[in-house]
Amino acid sequence: MNEVLKTISQIGVVPVIAIDDAKKAVPLAKALVAGGLPAAEVTFRTAAAEEAMKAIAAEVPEMLVGAGTVTNHDQLDRALAAGAKFIVSPGFNPDTVKYGLSRGALMLPGTATGGEMEQAMALGLEAVKFFPAEDNGGVKKLKSFAGPYRTLRWMPTGGVNTKNLMDYLSFDQVLACGGTWMVKKDMIEGERWDEITAICREAVRTMLGFRIAHVGVNCGGADEAERLAKLVSAMFGFASRETSKSWFAGDAIEYMNTAGPGAKGHIGIKTNSVERAMYHLGRQGVEFDESTITRNDKGAAKSVYIKGEFGGFAIHLVQ
Repeated sequence: MNEVLKTISQIGVVPVIAIDDAKKAVPLAKALVAGGLPAAEVTFRTAAAEEAMKAIAAEVPEMLVGAGTVTNHDQLDRALAAGAKFIVSPGFNPDTVKYGLSRGALMLPGTATGGEMEQAMALGLEAVKFFPAEDNGGVKKLKSFAGPYRTLRWMPTGGVNTKNLMDYLSFDQVLACGGTWMVKKDMIEGERWDEITAICREAVRTMLGFRIAHVGVNCGGADEAERLAKLVSAMFGFASRETSKSWFAGDAIEYMNTAGPGAKGHIGIKTNSVERAMYHLGRQGVEFDESTITRNDKGAAKSVYIKGEFGGFAIHLVQ
């Protein structure tokens, strides 16, 4: 996958910005970064778009900035000159897409039909925008396209919000979601940067969906693991079950046949996406033991251990 597309996928949510005052672009970008969303699609719906992109590219280099509502060659040239790393359009115009590709641009044209998607694929595109997403049938329609278009990825935009975000992101052919709900015009005009940051953080929490899966306790051997699991299960009315490496008392307590990572054991944390969790936690300085990564049949990470111990326990993420 293209490296910019990979980063967009890891970030998961791309704020779509219509900004009237380029002077507010940098504090807005910093608010998005602080909220965990270091990406933005700055739309050419306003006269300030070009200057806003230039300012963000120059002063907030950690922000992946793209241009949106690009409908002609002139806008595309100006967007690339301003530092845009990807180009988004509301519809599919083969001429504009071909021109962008000739300039080496990463193109994400808007599509809503199978015919448009096939044309995009014929031009070599790995991903397209699905717009307007909710008005065009939402994730249900995308899943109906999945059979014939298994290699295509989508960025749904239009009607996406915190409430339906995971309906889209839980579908593995969705690259990321674009949205305006965290960057409403009145919030930008009122310079409510803290509010924007808070909404972004809520979106990231919703997307990652961290919750405790289980606690694994290191035991002296398989006999001890079985004995403890059955004892605790009988005490509390849990069902006990055996796995290849352990015994469970219910779903939340795991007794290990042999000691694994962590002096005392490990804590399993579920997440909606291990790949995105690794990216977002990595931005906070969390390090992972990459030798422990397990992957699904599509090559995506499905579990990984965090480096270090926490009160004698290792922590691993599980899909």
